[in-house]
Amino acid sequence: MQADEMEVPINNINNSNRQKSLPKVKELFKNQRKDSEGSMELPTLEFEYGDTDSLTAELSELYSYTEEPEFGLNRDCFEEDFRKQVKEKKWIELGLSEQRAYVMRLLDSLEVTNREKRLKVARAVLYLAQGVFDECDTETDVLHWSRHNVFLLYDMGTFTALLELLSMEIDNNQACSSAVRKPAISLADSTELRVLLSIMYLMVEMIRVETEDDRSEWRTARETFKTDLGSPLYNGEPFALMLFTMVNKFCSMNAPHFPMKKVLLLLWKTILFTLGGFEDLQEMKVRGRERLSLPPLPEDSIKVVRSMRAASPPASAMELIEQQQQQKRGRRSRRTAYVDSLEGDSPFPRKQPLVKQDSLDTYNERDPFKNDDARDEEEDADDVDSGIEGEVDPLDRDVIIQPPPPLPPLRPPTERLSFPKGLPWAPKVREKDIEHFLETSRNKFIGFTLGNDTETLVGLPRPIHESVKTLKQHKYISLAEVQIKREETLQQCPMTMGEEDVEETPTETLYVGMLPNLSQYVIALLKLLLAAAPTSKAKTDSINILADVLPEEMPITVLQSMKLGIDVNRHKEIIVKAISALLLLLLKHFKLNHIYQFEYVSQHLVFANCIPLILKFFNQNIMSYISAKNSICVLDYPHCVVHEMPELTAESLEAGDSNQFCWRNLFSCINLLRILNKLTKWKHSRTMMLVVFKSAPILKRALKVKQAMMQLYVLKLLKIQTKYLGRQWRKSNMKTMSAIYQKVRHRLNDDWAYGNDIDARPWDFQAEECALRESIEKFNSRRYDKNQNSDFAPVDNCLQSVLGQRVELPEDFHFSYEMWLEREVFSQPIQWEELLQAQ
Repeated sequence: MQADEMEVPINNINNSNRQKSLPKVKELFKNQRKDSEGSMELPTLEFEYGDTDSLTAELSELYSYTEEPEFGLNRDCFEEDFRKQVKEKKWIELGLSEQRAYVMRLLDSLEVTNREKRLKVARAVLYLAQGVFDECDTETDVLHWSRHNVFLLYDMGTFTALLELLSMEIDNNQACSSAVRKPAISLADSTELRVLLSIMYLMVEMIRVETEDDRSEWRTARETFKTDLGSPLYNGEPFALMLFTMVNKFCSMNAPHFPMKKVLLLLWKTILFTLGGFEDLQEMKVRGRERLSLPPLPEDSIKVVRSMRAASPPASAMELIEQQQQQKRGRRSRRTAYVDSLEGDSPFPRKQPLVKQDSLDTYNERDPFKNDDARDEEEDADDVDSGIEGEVDPLDRDVIIQPPPPLPPLRPPTERLSFPKGLPWAPKVREKDIEHFLETSRNKFIGFTLGNDTETLVGLPRPIHESVKTLKQHKYISLAEVQIKREETLQQCPMTMGEEDVEETPTETLYVGMLPNLSQYVIALLKLLLAAAPTSKAKTDSINILADVLPEEMPITVLQSMKLGIDVNRHKEIIVKAISALLLLLLKHFKLNHIYQFEYVSQHLVFANCIPLILKFFNQNIMSYISAKNSICVLDYPHCVVHEMPELTAESLEAGDSNQFCWRNLFSCINLLRILNKLTKWKHSRTMMLVVFKSAPILKRALKVKQAMMQLYVLKLLKIQTKYLGRQWRKSNMKTMSAIYQKVRHRLNDDWAYGNDIDARPWDFQAEECALRESIEKFNSRRYDKNQNSDFAPVDNCLQSVLGQRVELPEDFHFSYEMWLEREVFSQPIQWEELLQAQ
């Protein structure tokens, strides 16, 4: 309901019925506020960020709810084949040797030419990977047997057999052409692909996840599988590259029947398995700094973020309106109390000052020496029509300034001990910052500069000496800076430095494989992200990502429609989750491997409009997205294959689960914010894109989510653009500025809060990106272009060997040779004097 629709009942209330109608209006107002902005009383979300959700949740997201009947079909295919080989026993009753013998027969049957028979055998293999659930009583038993069977399948070489079948299905031109001609694609068009991808996903996920009771041979198999997946063993390229090819083929409309959700999930888990997760990245970073003899990291960023507390979100416009109405009612009630008191015994009215809660205050502790201003300084100036430099919201003007409240009671000392002491992050200073500081100081006190010299302090006053000493104490040299300096040296002195020894890591192998088609892969992923975003509107020409969720027969009842609607929304959320996690992992691993690999991927993302796409994603009711209930718990695997299915009703579908938030949606939001931070950090041209696209009000709305990690990355994005937003914005958003000081790392001589920094001057943004692109191209050409015509290529100076070389001449050479001699040799006079001088 819109605000102008609400004005009609409020304005039509007469004086006699005002008191009766106020509760209803208040309730209506609260409902509107809750729908539009999200509840301000939302408690801190108990969310633990990690590489993935729980194993059960990750396995359940592989299957759409429309695939539910296929569980029984897989079981029937297995039972039919199994009973031909084993008459009386169950699978779980067989010995290991008997199980191996049966799997070997299944793999032989996978090589038959009949497509239907091959599909039945593949379904039987999938049933084994799903944990022979018909013979299990609990979900724990299903997961146990699934893990056992997956390691057995891998040991028997099943994954290699599946790869051959998958490659054959990808190159199946007949299926692709028939799918292109179809007006509507459904679940049935991708049956073979879905079965193969499901088995492969279960194998990758089950082997990837470590448990305490893993056998020694399983640990060995895990390392072998991890190495094989990251190596170019399959068709001369890593397995992830085959999946990237599927994504690219789907987005180019050549294979619209590909089940994209399963492909993206498998691609994400393959990258996560072969390259490593966030904790692996932290360990690799520590080892990389040790190899280069750099100082250790000042803190473990993962532990710091996990120990942070969420701040209270800023007040919304709706709450400011309600606060104003309460204050006006308060003034009216005080006047009434004054009249009543004149009629009674006491001549003095009792006044109750309104108390305003500080928002975005970390511990909600009140400063006794600070006047409590009831005007909300937190409201965005950008939200007003006047733009970034607009006035303070008119809603904030006529608010009474209340006297300071009484001091809060002291908390018990035990509660205080749980609060973190000091700032969460150690300050950092770059070499460039020290050089800039000394350049400014020398210009001021001496009148000339010494270039990049950071050691000579002659002629500078004592306080400058102390400042330089403090800056050097917090100096931080990143791996990227070392890599850039080494690359500059290699470009300038190729003969002296010699050929670079590049370590063949899985990340390096993946980058080499992706390099020829990197831009196509990036554009394809962003196309899918755009199609899956909740803010995207359906277009006839956009790619159809619902091919593997829509049933052959569309729903005819309301209940079926509701179920399909939930399934479609869930399907889109899972795609966003997989793409956001995949892009973040690629950026982090490429940055650690070499900074220019990271910059190359980043530039392709920026040129493909990734920044406005992420802002478009957040330009929605973010609280509703994070608390979405697009799941039906009783239909999730493995619950649905063990327990009897209760009768679904419209009420049970609307209720959803009882969780406070949706894990995958909060995970996706944090990933997208981290990607945006990586794209814009230290890039003034991209920071200006955030300003031009008016990201400040969009990001501030994301602060309503009370989760410390998400708030941290929002505040980082606000910090980098603060200097460009103008004085009025900073004045109107002082509580956001305070939150940035409390939570974001400090750069000691960074004037981000004042706009005085040299980086705030007009910038040649195009030149910045062009210079970066030139450095990237030089890096790629030097390291990966093996056929380059280098000036330093060896030259044969021996006359005999040069004349003795056989030269391939074109076919028409014999016909035109005499004409060429006449034109170029005989008719041209020879200047012998010039030839002698040249000698």
